[in-house]
This record gives sequence, C-alpha cells and structure tokens, in this order.
Amino acid sequence: MTYDDATSNVSKVTGIEALFLSLFDSRIRLVTGVAGYPTTVFMELLLKHNREGYNAFWMTNEKAALEKALGASVTGQRSVVVVKHVGMNVLSDPLMTSVYHTIGAGVVIIAGDDTGARASQNEQDSRYYGCLAEVALFDPATPQGAYDSILSAFLLSEQAKVPVIIRITDRLLNSKGYVIRNQQDESTATFDRDIWKLTTKGKHQRFHRESMPLLEKAVQTTSLNRLGSGEGKIGIISSGYLSVLVDAVLSETKWAGCSHLVLQMVAPFPFDRVRQFIRKCDIVLVVEETEPYIESHIAVTGKARGKMTGHIPYGQVEAEHIIYALDHLEENRIEKYTEVQTIKSRGARLLCQDCPFMSLYKCLAKIDVMVAGDMGCSIRAAPEPLQAVDTGFALGSAISTACGFKDKGIAVIGDFALAHSGIVGLINALDSKDDVVIVILQNRIAAMTGGQEAPDLMLPVKALVSDTTVMEMPVYDDETSSDAEMQIQDMLLSKLSQKGVSVIYLLGKCRKC
Repeated sequence: MTYDDATSNVSKVTGIEALFLSLFDSRIRLVTGVAGYPTTVFMELLLKHNREGYNAFWMTNEKAALEKALGASVTGQRSVVVVKHVGMNVLSDPLMTSVYHTIGAGVVIIAGDDTGARASQNEQDSRYYGCLAEVALFDPATPQGAYDSILSAFLLSEQAKVPVIIRITDRLLNSKGYVIRNQQDESTATFDRDIWKLTTKGKHQRFHRESMPLLEKAVQTTSLNRLGSGEGKIGIISSGYLSVLVDAVLSETKWAGCSHLVLQMVAPFPFDRVRQFIRKCDIVLVVEETEPYIESHIAVTGKARGKMTGHIPYGQVEAEHIIYALDHLEENRIEKYTEVQTIKSRGARLLCQDCPFMSLYKCLAKIDVMVAGDMGCSIRAAPEPLQAVDTGFALGSAISTACGFKDKGIAVIGDFALAHSGIVGLINALDSKDDVVIVILQNRIAAMTGGQEAPDLMLPVKALVSDTTVMEMPVYDDETSSDAEMQIQDMLLSKLSQKGVSVIYLLGKCRKC
C-alpha cells in the first residue's frame, strides 16, 4: 500500500490495509507498538507511513507503549497501541487504572492473537481482557468489520472515556474484502481533571454509573453484531474471522438452514442479543478461538456445544472442525480432540546452525547447572538435540527465574528481552544480593520478531555490575567452536564459583539480519 492509496477510494483490500485505512480515517496522531507475531507486519506498515499525519514508534515494553498513548490522549491526541496477545499482560497495569482514571482523546489497543501459537509461548485469548478491564472489545470478522470496528472504537472510547480493545488474528489480517470508507473529524475530546475530586472507589462508582451504560448500550445496538440469513432451530454463534468460515460452511453443506449470529463486538457481553437468539434454537454451536469465551456465558442453558463439550478444538479452528461438530450435535460430548501435540509430531523450531551463540548453547548442555532461558532464540535450545536450557516463562523473565534457583544458576537473556523487562530482574538481583550468572546475548536486534533494533544497555549494566565480562563471538563453524566453547566454559565455571551477581556479555551478529 502506498500513501496515495490511503487518500483514494480503495475498494478491495486486505485486513491489514483495512486497519491502516481506518486509523488514517480516524485521524490518529500517535502509534506505539511492540514487535511480535502476528502484529509486526501491521506495525511495519504504520511505520512506513510515519509522520504522514501521525508519529509511530517501536517501544521496548508494552506498559510503556500504553503509557505513552495515554499521555497523548490526555493532551487531545487519538492514539493506538499495537501489541500481540502476551503483550496485553504487560500493559494491563495502566489499562486497569486508566478505566477509572478516564482519558481524553480516544485510545485503541490492537491486540494480535496467535491462535495457533506459531510464534508464541501460549494461545492466550485477548477477549477476556474486555471483561477483566471492563472495557469494550471488538473481534472483527472481515476487512470491513475491522475498518468499522476501529471507527466505532474511537468514538466509543471518547464517549465512555476509556480505552477500547480490537482483537485481530493473522487470518483476518490476510483476508480480503471490500471496504466502504467514512472519514471522521478531528477529536475534540479533553481530559477532565474533576476525576481527582473522587476517591478510588468513587472513580469506580462513576465508571459504572456513566461509562458502563454507554458500553452496554453500544454492544446491544451495534450493527457489527448481526444475524445471518438462516432461520433453523440449529444455531451457530461465532466471533472474529471464524464467522467467515462458518458462512462458507453453511453455503456449501447440508447445514445451510442453520441460524447464524455473528458477533464482532463481544465485551461487554451482548446478553440481550445472545439470549434472544438462543430462545429460538434447540441447539447452539459456538465457534470461536482460542478459549470458550462465548460458550462459557451460555453453557448453563444446556443448549451449548463447543470447546467445553469437545465439539470444537481449543486453539485455531478450521472449516473441517465446524463440519464435524455440526455432524455430531446430537452427542452431548465427544472426545475427538484429546490428542496432545508434541514437538516430534509438529517439528521443532530449532536454532540456526550458524548461530553466533551456538558455542554457548553447546557449553550449557554439558554443564550440570540449572539454566533459565528467555522468550527469544534461547528457548529453541531447550528441546533435543541441544537440551541446553531448562526453563523459559516470559519475555524478560530469565534473570529473576534464575535468582529463584536453589543453587547458583545461569540466566540466558537477549539484549531486547533485557530492555523489555529483564533489567528490572537485574536490579532486584543486585538489591537482594542473589547469586546468579547472567549471560546477555547482544546482537542489537529482536531476532524472532522481525529484526527490530534493540537498545544497547551495556554501559548501564557495567555501571550496575562491576563483575562484567565482554566476549566477542567468532563466526561459528565446527573448527573454531571448540575453542569458543572452552573459553565460555572456563568463564561460566569461574563465575559460578563466586558469590553475587556476575554478567557475561556475548557479542554476535544474527545471520538472518
């Protein structure tokens, strides 16, 4: 897409382009984002057109990304935060507070869910953040739905004075469809300092008296939630991109007469719309990703079939799953999707054979000590054949995890993960006088998310930790690896024998970037 496309009458576009056009037409002024599948490609499009009406920035941390957007909001600038689903966990602290605190101009959080866990540590479902944070959440099905959701989200955000979440998936981003555009006016919303007259409890009371009724009315009346053409006694409720799959199944199979309720706004939960639909049906199949969010709201009716009953698999759903479920609706429960996928059956995502840090991983595999990895390339060294890393919980978690080991252990963390949140673990380790060896892999990029530049924190780390050793990694090959392995092993064993915090900086260049 070119900048000229954004100012012309575009007809058929991808989901990515529809989102871009909607932000352009919403007159946004600030975009912040943290790289991660499946949202990186969308953020890169926004960065490509940076300063063409808005400013866009890569951020090292989702919490900081939302906080910067909130700063723009209270000064009258519409803002957007682009993160993947696990990033919602990191920004949840300011999100929860902002709902009571209120905002100014609209704030929209675009959360990309990795429904098949292609490049993530879990299959988390961002729709639950709508309920948890008590904000509106849209789950668009098509490019037009994505476009309309963004425009509606900004208006609703400013009316209710809270952020609004848009949940997207890779299949929505890659889908194509026609989009009718409708440009919005500049925001005139302002931040109301009268909120400071209220206690925290009073802020929550004000929210439920003034903001929540607006959100509840919006979800019950929005045209984004709609009935399909069928009028049968068998009903299907779907949300997000899966609504497109359901429509395709109904048009091509014997189940064409099924009633279909499409939900593209799912929080607050549209109880009235759903209740009216269920009354007309004998059985209701719920088709959704990743968790039984909708199904759990209607399970008590006894009519629901879905993930909780085994009819639909957890995680990503395909058309064949929908057909199978429809063919087995008379069964109260089925056990088809009970097999647990293994790395052997799926194929491991292994380290590159010429990784500059391969000597480290081979060395770690030989040392009998617990090793905490991070949500970067290091976790690819955990399975066979290397088995060099023992644990890996979250981005930036390696240092704090290793500090909890019974005996002195090793933390392996990338430079981006260190900047993201790992630096806090380092500060805590020093303050608590923990015993840990921290190996920082510095290649100056976020290697697994597209090669974004990572901040260089070597100077502050050296200022914090006097026992810091820096080693330049040679180009890896079978002939030179043994010398590098021996040198790293000697350093690790020496530092493991000492008390306190030790840092080893390994400098290398990712072969993919």
